[in-house]
Amino acid sequence: MTSPAPAALADLIVYNDEVRDALSTGKPVVALESTIITHGMPFPKNVETARQVEADIRAEGAVPATIALMDGKIMVGLSDADLDRLAQARDVMKCSRADLTFALATGRYGATTVAATMMAAHAAGLKVFATGGIGGVHKGAEQSFDISADLDELGRTPVCVVSAGAKALLDIPKTLEVLETKGVPVIAYGTEELPAFWSRQSGLAAPYTLNSAEEIGALLKMRSAFPDHGGVLIANPVPETDEIPRSEMTGYIDAAIAQAETDGIRGKEVTPYVLGAILDLTAGRSLDTNIALVRNNARLAARIAAELV
Repeated sequence: MTSPAPAALADLIVYNDEVRDALSTGKPVVALESTIITHGMPFPKNVETARQVEADIRAEGAVPATIALMDGKIMVGLSDADLDRLAQARDVMKCSRADLTFALATGRYGATTVAATMMAAHAAGLKVFATGGIGGVHKGAEQSFDISADLDELGRTPVCVVSAGAKALLDIPKTLEVLETKGVPVIAYGTEELPAFWSRQSGLAAPYTLNSAEEIGALLKMRSAFPDHGGVLIANPVPETDEIPRSEMTGYIDAAIAQAETDGIRGKEVTPYVLGAILDLTAGRSLDTNIALVRNNARLAARIAAELV
């Protein structure tokens, strides 16, 4: 018996009306991930934040395209009803590159990480993606080999990722080394020092600095002239009024990682566990900072996307 032909990728992508119209008329579009909705915040804060981030993108003249896997399809842009459905769904898969096709094949709801969002955004024709922070090399990776698939994706998929740097709970120097090996330009926006998610400073010099969306757009256009290029990582510092200084965050991060080790947390469960522990240790401040940095990244991503149309 002959196996059925695989579904064409285009048949798996469902655009909402706003995104479809934007792509057909040449308006800038910014992709958004969905794990922040399903795994990053409790309901209804998750929906409120998602809608606020989308509103920030529209205020900058671009169109938001939140990406998720629902009913065996890659949803590129969610309606209000879809957003509510996803935010309240149970047992949503956290999908990276290895999980995306499994969720599609089984019809499971899937929330996209940085890697899976990059895959879906590129397949859908989107060039710019806003997130909070990327995954990277975990502390102790020389024993655990725990390295996020986000880094491989940045090395292979030509999408500009606007973040507040790598999540500060990671080994940032090793993360930078891997990104360099994979040929990923890491560009700090408006600063000579690499930001560290909740904090504006990491103690590490930024590999490169650009100071405007226009300059970033010019870089992306030049890079796209070369075949088989991967992504570009933009590291955008959280606004000063919203940051938790590095000197303070270091203690919270160390305590949260120690707690995860004591509780035997491994693999893809480490990041959400540690983020939850940090939320408790900071009495909610880390969530407020997370929301502020995601919104800040979304606004910059919208301005960059406008340079590419």
